[in-house]
Amino acid sequence: MTNKEKWEAEALKNPELMKGLKAMKKAEEADAFNGDLSFGTGGMRGVMGLGTNRMNIYTLRKANYGLGAYLCKTYKGEISRGVVISHDNRLNSREFAIESAKVLGAFGIKCFMFDDLRSTPELSFSVRYLKAISGIMVTASHNPPKYNGYKVYDEYGCQYTPDIADLLIEEVNKVEDVFSIPYLELDKMKEMGLYKILSHDVDDEFAKAVKSIQLFPEMERKIKVVYTPLHGTGAEITRRVLNETGYNASFVEVQMKHDPYFKSLTLPNPEDPSAFKLAEELGIKEKAHLLIATDPDADRVGIGVLHNKKYHYLTGNQTGALLLYFRLSQEKRLGILPKKGRVFNTIVTSELGAKIARSFGFSVFSTLTGFKFIGEQARLLEGTDTEFIFGYEESYGYIIKDFVRDKDSIQSLLAICEMANYYLVHENRDLVDVLADVYKEYGFYKEYTRNIFFEGIDGISKMKKVTSYYRENTPKTLGGVDVLIKEDYLRSKRLQLSNQFETDLTLPKSDVIKYFLDGDSWVVIRPSGTEPKLKVYYSCKSDSMEEAQELIDSIDKEIKEKIDELTK
Repeated sequence: MTNKEKWEAEALKNPELMKGLKAMKKAEEADAFNGDLSFGTGGMRGVMGLGTNRMNIYTLRKANYGLGAYLCKTYKGEISRGVVISHDNRLNSREFAIESAKVLGAFGIKCFMFDDLRSTPELSFSVRYLKAISGIMVTASHNPPKYNGYKVYDEYGCQYTPDIADLLIEEVNKVEDVFSIPYLELDKMKEMGLYKILSHDVDDEFAKAVKSIQLFPEMERKIKVVYTPLHGTGAEITRRVLNETGYNASFVEVQMKHDPYFKSLTLPNPEDPSAFKLAEELGIKEKAHLLIATDPDADRVGIGVLHNKKYHYLTGNQTGALLLYFRLSQEKRLGILPKKGRVFNTIVTSELGAKIARSFGFSVFSTLTGFKFIGEQARLLEGTDTEFIFGYEESYGYIIKDFVRDKDSIQSLLAICEMANYYLVHENRDLVDVLADVYKEYGFYKEYTRNIFFEGIDGISKMKKVTSYYRENTPKTLGGVDVLIKEDYLRSKRLQLSNQFETDLTLPKSDVIKYFLDGDSWVVIRPSGTEPKLKVYYSCKSDSMEEAQELIDSIDKEIKEKIDELTK
């Protein structure tokens, strides 16, 4: 019996399910039953709807059954420590969170839930604060409204890394019939002591931890800030933190509402300047120095800086480099700079931040993309003589202190406010001015990421065709610049092209190819782990920003033409 036939058989007993299946158009039905919605190392994310390739209560129950089976095997005698579950503002998010609890309850696993939505960083914090064995975040991050998703966390508040996720996935794949997965109703769970709504004490402790990142808590607050959560989970906690730390903040009130349709936005993504439209309108009215936006689950943060009467939107690489430069230079001035520490970034993060970190005497470790790898490295520093200094990635995610083991926009935005305020109060400069000086000191680095979507049945095969081509065919030059090194993370090999000398890579296997070019530039090609798209990252260094941009444009044109040729 095929998956579709199983659904049709179940629909005979479920009129609502039958109604939904009959309403599907042929093309929609074909995609909805085109395999299973994959549960990977980052959890799962997809379009909501009926079918095996959709986010719904049945595919969600399958994921949770795998999680429950893994936890019972791994934490024998400890499942009473429980699992913390949170969710964002999306359609069905609360329902999906409750369904997750009901499946885990059938395993006898206690579940802690908040009374309403909470952010990803608070979920990560809460797992460790409550000494739970795992955590679940129901969110599709910055995707369009039709999407939802599911992320799982280990007992350290970090998303499962591949070695552990693979064990969980094994359990998920054992499920043959999603309609026979056992679950407990909430009333029964409450009766058995397996379901608890968390008090606001957790919120208080999280807010306290966030405020602890400040270097200058008593400094005069001179900047004006405009903030928007883009309808998401950052609304309440950010209003609280900014008010309690004394910042003059205004809020885009229409976007402080938890609208699951994101009606005021094209896309709820702070990486896209269009998401700042209403914030900018309010900023102009209020003469705000700084615009801040966080995505729906509040792990990413983007900023706009008022410079020469116009808002300039900084990239994740630029914001990360500025935060690192500010905090290290100020900690050095205050005499509190650690003697030994490490900064973490990813293999697609600009080299600018790494160069800054090394200039202050700190080592830098680059992980694969995915903040779980940075969270894992932060944990591995525990009990050593090396301190965690800072972690960040190009996709607008940062942590200053590792009481959170995932991207944390809340502590990051407070650090950004402090940084912008310091330069305004003490030097009468804005962050664009400071960034210009950083470039002069460390070099002109320019970055760009091209996203190429491959939706539909043949999307995955097209992406594999592209990565296979570049894996087997290493270009001698890109944009007229010599390619010096190829790193193939699927084969775990680093190849020096000049002499064909090959060495092993130690990071986990991943479908990623990185080319290093002459002159401290590089290109990375990889499929997204959460969406049907291929990502091509460019980082180029030159003697000026204009020359760096010209090099990116030249390389991008060359690669885009080849991808179009391969996938037409």
